[in-house]
Amino acid sequence: MDRPRRLRRTPALRALTREVHLHPSQFIHPIFVHERDTVTDIGTMPGVQRHSIDSAVQQAREALALGVPSVILFGIPDHKDATGTQAYAEDGIIQRATRAIKDSVPEVTVIADTCLCEYTDHGHCGPLCEVPGLSGADAWTVDNDASLALLAQTAVSQARAGADVIAPSAMMDGQVAAIRAALDNAGFTHTPIMSYAVKYASAYYGPFRDAAGSTPSVGNRATYQMDPAGGHREALREARLDAEQGADTLMVKPALAYLDVLNLLKREFDLPVVAYNVSGEYSLIKAAAAAGFMDERRTVLETLTGMRRAGADAIITYHALDAARWIAEDARA
Repeated sequence: MDRPRRLRRTPALRALTREVHLHPSQFIHPIFVHERDTVTDIGTMPGVQRHSIDSAVQQAREALALGVPSVILFGIPDHKDATGTQAYAEDGIIQRATRAIKDSVPEVTVIADTCLCEYTDHGHCGPLCEVPGLSGADAWTVDNDASLALLAQTAVSQARAGADVIAPSAMMDGQVAAIRAALDNAGFTHTPIMSYAVKYASAYYGPFRDAAGSTPSVGNRATYQMDPAGGHREALREARLDAEQGADTLMVKPALAYLDVLNLLKREFDLPVVAYNVSGEYSLIKAAAAAGFMDERRTVLETLTGMRRAGADAIITYHALDAARWIAEDARA
């Protein structure tokens, strides 16, 4: 009789035969930075805050001390307008936060989220244009080609501020090619692009939009983010286009409902794959744990392990610091 249980008999045997391992170096810690001197709680994301620049530096330092070497920055400006000018301002909030972190904790890898949605007064990922023949909310969409120039300008300003990685998330056609060309022309040929290659129009983003103040005031993002029912064909097309245009890593966002897509990209492309464990996924676990329905520690580590098992080389997760602590505690036990 085959007895697979033999290798599950003790903790040591289970550890010895384990195929998937979690390590803090695989995590990317997201930081929301606003233009205030205060740190404010985000009600829909328990345990997550909007940070001042000084506090963001402390977050980066704490992450590094826990073995998490990378952070991704999301900016919340005081001023918003139709074209998101603060996204590419040389003294924009992300640019200043990047300089501060690189000056104080140069060992930390700073990834700059490159988008316009947090900076526009309408909450979309680029300037809007009218759609002929339609009315109401459907009459407006993002002007794809006008957005490319602004995203490229944003990427160069972020690289100039010291960002180690540029992460375009707007889902505009051709954005990777436009950003790659702009970075190269500005002398940043060494700066990699972490592309949000496969990003769905997901309900799981709700808490993030509260955190970043980026809820669209008109229409929705379904005209440029992917249809959750789109399937593998569309995912492969989007990822292949970004890879051909110069992406150095490919991302799947969200992660949990799209583990099949994550695994697909891992198998089909010879590039590192990143999973974004998004705000809604985080808040669901937090809410269930607070209600006593689930064990937070076990659930988080199991969830992150599932993303690694599906093929994620790295995971952007709001659980990063807690998970790093728990992994360290388990290693000492």
